[in-house]
Amino acid sequence: MSDILTLKPGEYGKLGIIHCGVIGDFTVACAGDLQPMTADGDEYEFTRAGVKAVRKGDEVTFSRLAA
Repeated sequence: MSDILTLKPGEYGKLGIIHCGVIGDFTVACAGDLQPMTADGDEYEFTRAGVKAVRKGDEVTFSRLAA
């Protein structure tokens, strides 16, 4: 089980048991929550899921928040 997941628009995957994805317009989905990430360098913490998303260029990296 990986603690880091990197996705591009149109891709989805799982960070452990948590579903994550990136919609074509850089709206990020994590455990059913949505968050737009329109600019390079945007960051967002999905606190309910315990996941942080960071946009770098055309990729979004999902990682687990420290406990």
